Amino acid sequence: MHSMGADGQVLANLRKGVLQYCVLALMRDADYYGHDLARKLAQSGLMGGTGTIYPLLARLRRNGLVDTTWKESTSGPPRRYYRLTKSGKSALAEFTAEWDLLKKTVDVTMNGTLK
Repeated sequence: MHSMGADGQVLANLRKGVLQYCVLALMRDADYYGHDLARKLAQSGLMGGTGTIYPLLARLRRNGLVDTTWKESTSGPPRRYYRLTKSGKSALAEFTAEWDLLKKTVDVTMNGTLK
């Protein structure tokens, strides 16, 4: 039997593994400012603070999955907005297909119906 600490680590690792795809999914229909992404992810429980989002966005940009544009802000300096690239859309589609299969397999196993 696992202790609560081990279970917490498992959940943290799961969140970390899917976080970039959740970010890509949020950008599927709109461009986002980094702080807005961090707020949405924190509200959902997928991410703790805002410090995690910027290194992740930089990595997604380096990997060609997102692109950026600068937009003027009514409440301060211009803001960098992130949007999916064609490669980002492809990566998201591939992950979504794999995730659906994994989710179904885990659900069947956890429900005891896998024979």
